[in-house]
Amino acid sequence: MTTANPARRRGRGHDPESVLAIAVGVFNERGYDGTSMAELARALGVTKSAIYYHVPGKEQLLARALDRALDGLFAMVADPRAASGAAIDRLEWVLRQSVRILVERLPYVTLLLRVRGNSVTEQAALERRREFDRFVSHLVKEAAAEGSIRADVDPALVTRLLFGAVNSITEWYQPSRGASADDLAETLLTIIFDGLRSPRG
Repeated sequence: MTTANPARRRGRGHDPESVLAIAVGVFNERGYDGTSMAELARALGVTKSAIYYHVPGKEQLLARALDRALDGLFAMVADPRAASGAAIDRLEWVLRQSVRILVERLPYVTLLLRVRGNSVTEQAALERRREFDRFVSHLVKEAAAEGSIRADVDPALVTRLLFGAVNSITEWYQPSRGASADDLAETLLTIIFDGLRSPRG
C-alpha cells in the first residue's frame, strides 16, 4: 500500500483563504520581492504545483492581499456615515474605522504599506491608496470650511500626518498584548483632535 507524501497530506487542508494568509505572513517576513514560490511552498507544506492549484502565481497572491486591505477602506468610504453629516464627525468616524480596519486586517495592511510600485499590481494598489487619501483630504477641507478645524493648515499635509499616525500602528502593535482597536482609536483621536480643532469648533 502506497503512503502519501507527508507534505502533500499537510497541504490537503489548505483552501484559498489559508494559502493567502500564510503567503502574506511570508511576504511580510521576507519581503515580497525576496520570496520565491519555493519558499511559499515550504511554508505551506506543499509542492509548488499545489499552490498553482489555488492561484496562477505569486503576483496574484499579492493582488488578493492588497485588495483585502484596500477593499476594507473603500467599503468604509461607501458607508453613508462617511457621506452625510458634519465634516468633522465624518472625519472622526473615518479615522476611527481606519484604525479598526488596520487592526482587523493587520497583516494585509502591513503588506500594503510596504508596497513601492515595483509592478503593475503594486502601482494599481498605490493609485487606490492615493484615491483614498484624496477622499480624506476633501473631508479635511470641508471641516476647515465649516469652521470645525483650523483653517491655517494644509489639508493634504493634515491627511498625511493623520494617516502617518494611523499607519505607524503596524510597526509596533501586537494584538495579543496591545490595546483593543477601540482603545487605539479613542487615544489617537483625542491626541489629534484636541490640537486640530479650532477654538469655536
